Amino acid sequence: MEIKVKRIQFTDESTIGEMFINGKFQCYTLEDKDRGLMDSMSLAEIKVRKIFGVTCIPYGKYRVVLSMSPKFGKVLPEIQGVKGYSGIRIHTGNTAKDSLGCLLVGKKRAYNQIFESTAAMRELMLLLDKANNVEIEFVK
Repeated sequence: MEIKVKRIQFTDESTIGEMFINGKFQCYTLEDKDRGLMDSMSLAEIKVRKIFGVTCIPYGKYRVVLSMSPKFGKVLPEIQGVKGYSGIRIHTGNTAKDSLGCLLVGKKRAYNQIFESTAAMRELMLLLDKANNVEIEFVK
């Protein structure tokens, strides 16, 4: 399964995107502020530019697995192999304050917000439960 997150709205507070699964629109996304990080950068360069808890995931392609989240106490999608990051999840939330570096999903969007996150997450989990070899790519 191929997931693509196309980032479309950038503010000093958040980054809004559109999630596509195998080329079909799935939902909106919300992340922390885009600081121009790319997976092709060295770990040292990422560490210099990243601000913990308020920086979105670097542009690039990563593996996604379903695993138990210690923080949420349930199985959630985990984005693996992100330089300088750990425990990155896809989960519910409405604003950058809910993110802490993770990817939030929602059915509707507004300025610095997404809505109907629980419904979007439920639909995404149904698709991921049936999938193998899941990759996610973050693009502009």
